Amino acid sequence: MGARIAIAGASGYAGGELLRLVAGHPDLDVAAVTAQTNVGNSVGELHPNLRSVADLVFAETAVAALAGVDLVFLALPHGASAALAADLPPDTKIVDLGSDHRLVDPAAHARYYGGEHPPAWTYGLPELPGQRELIASSTRVANTGCHAVAAILAIAPLLAAGVAEPDDIVLTSASGTSGAGKAVAAHLLGSEVMGDLTGYKVGAHRHVPEIKQATGARTLTMTPVLAPMPRGILASAALKPTGDVEISRVREILANAYDDEPFVHLLPPGRQPRTALTAGSNSAHLQAEIDLDSGRIIVTSAIDNLGKGAAGQALQDANLMLGLPETAGLAIDGVAP
Repeated sequence: MGARIAIAGASGYAGGELLRLVAGHPDLDVAAVTAQTNVGNSVGELHPNLRSVADLVFAETAVAALAGVDLVFLALPHGASAALAADLPPDTKIVDLGSDHRLVDPAAHARYYGGEHPPAWTYGLPELPGQRELIASSTRVANTGCHAVAAILAIAPLLAAGVAEPDDIVLTSASGTSGAGKAVAAHLLGSEVMGDLTGYKVGAHRHVPEIKQATGARTLTMTPVLAPMPRGILASAALKPTGDVEISRVREILANAYDDEPFVHLLPPGRQPRTALTAGSNSAHLQAEIDLDSGRIIVTSAIDNLGKGAAGQALQDANLMLGLPETAGLAIDGVAP
């Protein structure tokens, strides 16, 4: 018997991917899955790809269904996690895939989210310096935002090394449609999305303060783009160097930051990240260049938004919190073609 796990919101895309990962984990057992509008349905009805847990039935998202397990994942919409978490026993280990507990600054929360500011939890990105140990010793962890993971991994080491300015960072980040969730929406219909690229939440994306908080960036211009693919994020961050910097130095900094990390891979020179090559994995692929015209440092990052951007990252955190091998149940290799 492994550790007993409950997943609240397992009927959605991120929750379903998390259920897939937990079901295949050698040291975890699925004790309960909950939903809001699909209570009473079986997993097989909503996620026909999950044959191994097809007979599990969705319970109502309430304390009664989630209490008494070793760890609870909350894969709920913004604003739904804080109240539920507050009602769970204080020693219950929780990983919140939502945004409720990510931000430390109440003013930033008010500006980008509005409403009450719940207390910040330990931020769940182990690749940040010192964060792995904090996650392992925490009972409450706030999982990362999807765009935020791709951006933070690209930006943080360069700001920490002092080779890039914390001001005037420009980020373009394209995401697959699963990042918008599973709710029916006209603008997400296949006939609307296929053959089209469009910006969304331009100038006010909620991951901006999270990226700034985790990296030390002071000003960030972010353009999110909805891409006609189900999975993946391709982020491109352009940073102003603090002085003359060679690409070899930029690559050295990224290599020093991530060479010992199991899921973050700096690609060989000349090879650009591709979202298709991270699909189904918990990996992040990075590449760095120096722009010939502006001299800016450009770091490109590819992840699976449901993997390293959501469910995979949450499971990585849970492994640390439960004292399990960090890579357990997680794939480094993507699925291609």
